[in-house]
Amino acid sequence: MKKCHIYTLSGILLIFFLLLSAGYSSASEEVVDGDRFFVSGVITDTHEEPVQEARVKLLVNGKPHNLLFEHKSSDEIETSSHGTYQAEFRLPPGQIETAAIQIKVSKTSYKKTSVDLTENDFARKGENSYTVKNIEMPRILGPAFYISAIIFVLAYILISFELLHRTLAAMLGAVLMLIITYTAGTINPDYHILSFDRAMHAIDMNVVFLLMGMMIIVGILKHTGIFQWCAYKAFKMSRGNVMLLSVILMIFTAIASAFLDNVTTMLLLTPVTIEIAITLGISPLLLLMPEILASNIGGTATLIGDPPNIMIGSYVGLTFMQFVKNLAMVCVVSIGVLFVYTKIFYGKQYAKAKIDDIDGFIAKLKEEYQITDKTLLGFGLCVLGLVVGLFVTHGYWHMEVSVAALFGAGILFTYGVMTKRINMIELIERDIEWATLLFFMFLFMLVGAVEETGLLALIADYVLELSKGNLTVAICLVLWVSAIMSAFVDNIPFTATMLPVTAYLTQVIPGAAESNVLWWALALG
Repeated sequence: MKKCHIYTLSGILLIFFLLLSAGYSSASEEVVDGDRFFVSGVITDTHEEPVQEARVKLLVNGKPHNLLFEHKSSDEIETSSHGTYQAEFRLPPGQIETAAIQIKVSKTSYKKTSVDLTENDFARKGENSYTVKNIEMPRILGPAFYISAIIFVLAYILISFELLHRTLAAMLGAVLMLIITYTAGTINPDYHILSFDRAMHAIDMNVVFLLMGMMIIVGILKHTGIFQWCAYKAFKMSRGNVMLLSVILMIFTAIASAFLDNVTTMLLLTPVTIEIAITLGISPLLLLMPEILASNIGGTATLIGDPPNIMIGSYVGLTFMQFVKNLAMVCVVSIGVLFVYTKIFYGKQYAKAKIDDIDGFIAKLKEEYQITDKTLLGFGLCVLGLVVGLFVTHGYWHMEVSVAALFGAGILFTYGVMTKRINMIELIERDIEWATLLFFMFLFMLVGAVEETGLLALIADYVLELSKGNLTVAICLVLWVSAIMSAFVDNIPFTATMLPVTAYLTQVIPGAAESNVLWWALALG
């Protein structure tokens, strides 16, 4: 499939030259008179991924020869973000028959590669000759590889074990990569890790804007008191039956986490949960732990429920409904198992809970946790419903989910500010988690750097070797390694690291691409 895309792209490039070659005529003649030759192609690595910013040179009889691209003459050109290159060169009439022509391609962390061109490689049309040369560049482990790997691992340790705030750790790592590139890399190209353009390209703004949009929506809704009010209603429905209360709280938390930020959901539910637990005479952890587990399970069910799912969906182009169809039932079963687990491990402690005046405590909760702004809540829920509807149908509209989130956030934010129900500056400062957004941006840059230098390709090759190309083994590896790693380290940087690895495994392991099963394994892990 990948090779088919490369051949298609090469054909498009050839047609592009045939259509635009006339536009080069005047500028070309200023460079040199003679026969005109157009060369294009795609440069890929051994994983058939495009190699960006590779330097392409032309040698004629062992000497550098100028290339013409976009009406500019230069002794080298760079490949595009798709790994493509295209240029024109001139030779004196008839020299193509005897000249030794070579295309040389070089890039840090790749082996220098060259291919020969002869007269037979060109197809002639009118006065011009055309050829397409696709080139594969093997990776090498040079200084840039080792430096980027060390910085990445150190940043990963700082983030995972909270030795430094994760935003600062990711920022420090990303900036180190860039400063080494533009200092040592300028003196010696072997130390070139990541260009600024590539760093910007590595940032997935769809993820960043989706998170921002949902932060604004949740930030406005939480001012209405809806989350605390739901906890009060849960206790009222349970009438002091702690097992029933725990089940209701788990169901609400799972549903809320499927559509909203699960961390914020837990932060808002925690105070009222603690108050209820203390009144019942039990440890708050007996209610909070099942809620936390339910939050993680609910967040896994949808594209927007958890940051790793957002990253996976944006990277692969999976839709909201694909997540629901493939993961929702697994999550429903998991919630059922969680109910049983809670009954077995917490049932005895729940039975010890008692409260003298249930009606009095319900009245107290009703007074303390009221809906503070019913109008804003009603409008906010309508907007949230519209946003969820756009999430469900975004595949039909060919629309990124971030557009839907920002649309809803814009409407709700504007309404809140114009009706003076929301303080704009306060919401921007307190409810939009700028540190989290910056963390994602710097993390994408870090991962982009080690992808550029070949560390992730090395990991992908190792995992492929372990699985022997067996899909079942690969699923188990991705699922259980993800689950175990997420138990000890932050799952966000782990997911970001695994995205290119899983993409490669999906391409090369038979049956993986059709079902996207490795992506579901990564999401569940």
